[in-house]
Amino acid sequence: MASSQEPGLLERGNLKGLSKELRHGRTAHNMSSSSLRKKSDLTLVSKLRCGLLRSFLTNLQEVILGTKLSVLFPAIPLAIVAECYGFGRPWIFALSLLGLIPLAERLSFLTEQVAYYTGPTVGGLLNATCGNATELIIAIFALSQHKIEVVKYSLLGSIISNLLLVLGTSLFCGGIANLRREQKYDRKQADVNILLLLLALLCHILPLLFRISGASAALTAVPTLQLSRASSIIMLLAYIAYIIFQLVTHRQLFEAPEELEDGDDVISDEAPVMGFWSGIAWLVGMTAIIAVLSEYVVGTIEAASDSWGLSISFISIILLPIVGNAAEHAGAVIFAFKNKLDISLGVALGSATQISMFVVPMCVIVAWIMGIKMDLNFNLLETGNLALAIIATAFALQDGTSHYLKGLALLLFYFVMGACFFVSKAPFNQGNIINLGVETASAGAVLTA
Repeated sequence: MASSQEPGLLERGNLKGLSKELRHGRTAHNMSSSSLRKKSDLTLVSKLRCGLLRSFLTNLQEVILGTKLSVLFPAIPLAIVAECYGFGRPWIFALSLLGLIPLAERLSFLTEQVAYYTGPTVGGLLNATCGNATELIIAIFALSQHKIEVVKYSLLGSIISNLLLVLGTSLFCGGIANLRREQKYDRKQADVNILLLLLALLCHILPLLFRISGASAALTAVPTLQLSRASSIIMLLAYIAYIIFQLVTHRQLFEAPEELEDGDDVISDEAPVMGFWSGIAWLVGMTAIIAVLSEYVVGTIEAASDSWGLSISFISIILLPIVGNAAEHAGAVIFAFKNKLDISLGVALGSATQISMFVVPMCVIVAWIMGIKMDLNFNLLETGNLALAIIATAFALQDGTSHYLKGLALLLFYFVMGACFFVSKAPFNQGNIINLGVETASAGAVLTA
């Protein structure tokens, strides 16, 4: 009988009568984002007589001041002013990166607000789609400017950053903070994510091997592109199956533990703080601002590279992922300190899976629609680092227990990879692989002769 009343309650916006299942379908990503939120004081705003103005200022205060990262919001207008008045391009790049940090967390907050009115399944689908919206928007703007190397580098860096930096920091800090406790986590969720990451790795390795083993660049370029597009479609189908697995058939594996709802550092949102259409409007507005800053980042990355003396590969693989995902990364570390490793693993592995199985193939499909030839060949050095990151993570999580040495090892993996891209000054060039394939074929012809 209770289930028959819930749709009506949803339509009227009354959430108090909802079942526990509908109110608490929160994933690790939701919990990680909520750890950075804070309650804003609405005393002054509530005294306004004009209902429309009071509602707007209430929503504005919740969106701007409802996060511990609100101190970074001034970077957004500063970046816009710097772009309008032609300030230094590296300054525009840096301010845009800082402005993207709170926007990514607020996007997660607004998605969760909308999810209160749509139910956990649709809300989970929104989070699965918008969880890495910042990376996807940056990638689309880079594609529009034919900067395929920036797209590949930034997405590769996001995957490696989540697997090694975020997970490594979480395991290390959690191990140090809980030296006298045995840290355990559920391997079921980790196994699913690792399996999908290995599938994504296969889709990256095959185009690379196909290009290297080809007789000539002219003969392998088109088949490599076709293989990449076919693999991207398969990856998207696998991601849809993963969403069904996560939200419908095995939702209990991905939901955050209920006892965390009363934690001191987590804002427990038993009711939304804004209406459905207000949430939609703010969500669209935040996405538009993210798009503007993403365009600034893509347009000024070369200037920042020249000014700072850093290669585009280092900025895209190391700096962009660290800054762009700082909010959820901080949340993962916070819960690791509390010995809640299931949430930390859900954030790190879930984000890496979403980027590799959704964002990367989506970029290939979007580039296909735009008439741009983007494939899944991320070059030999980059693909090798990705393979080592996934293998190291799989070995670290194989026994269901954790200690600080595992986290330290993953961090050292990341530092060595960062040093590799720091000293690598050569620009991304598919010609390196082409020449390697030609030289291999030529050497084989000489040996045969």
